[in-house]
Amino acid sequence: MKLCRYGRNGFEKPGMIDAEGRLRDLSKVVENIGPNEISPRGLKMLAKLKPESLPLVANGPRLGVPYVGIGKFIAIGLNYSDHAKEAGMPIPSEPIVFMKATTCISGPGDDIIQPKNSTKLDWEAELGVVIGSKAQYVSEKDALGFVAGYCCINDVSERAFQLATGQWDKGKGFDTAGPIGPWLVTSDEVGNPQNLDMWLDVNGKRMQTGNTRTMIFSVAQIVSHVSQYMTLMPGDIITTGTPPGVGMGVKPNPVWLKPGDVVSFGIHGLGEQRTKVAAWKG
Repeated sequence: MKLCRYGRNGFEKPGMIDAEGRLRDLSKVVENIGPNEISPRGLKMLAKLKPESLPLVANGPRLGVPYVGIGKFIAIGLNYSDHAKEAGMPIPSEPIVFMKATTCISGPGDDIIQPKNSTKLDWEAELGVVIGSKAQYVSEKDALGFVAGYCCINDVSERAFQLATGQWDKGKGFDTAGPIGPWLVTSDEVGNPQNLDMWLDVNGKRMQTGNTRTMIFSVAQIVSHVSQYMTLMPGDIITTGTPPGVGMGVKPNPVWLKPGDVVSFGIHGLGEQRTKVAAWKG
């Protein structure tokens, strides 16, 4: 299933994408897409629906964050060897875990607002992993059973903020630094999360091309690892690192996002984002 939320910010309705790629209204079935709906029981109930029986939604409305109730926004750094190389950093011996503020979350077509005093705004195309059931001290072999589904995440980064100290959070958690969506695609529809093509363009120019098979740590390894240090709850989301091609890695002169730039990003089977960079207005 492809689940989503649509409508103006703060007033989104639940939706489902049918086999033809058309948006269907779910609001007569569930009030929202949240932790209850993405739990194993909730997904089993939704899977019984025939999308073609749901009302079509016309006029291409705004798509919001595909579900609500994100308690933790967890991120993994330097999880592709080529990206670690372009960043001039060693390949990590275990997953590098940091947090993105939940206030940074935005929809897949909403503007990326360049924060005040920003000078080095960058992009990162990443696979997002949505937790569907409580995960605590889970094994690698069982880890994927706790995953409800997957989505596109742009781990937008302000490098001057990020690298000012040894802690990355302030360069990763500013408002609009976490576009998510367009859809939450359930695990059964994705199959193997370690064979997904991804790409990212800036102003129509291809900057990133990658595949999740080149991750240093797999989705199963990441979910298991993180669950050893914090209990993962339904609705928590993990963004799993980016392939090479970020602006910081362009040689000899890095490329930074600026107001007016358009970032297009997609993962095979998970949909596409299209966001525009806008200036902060105080």
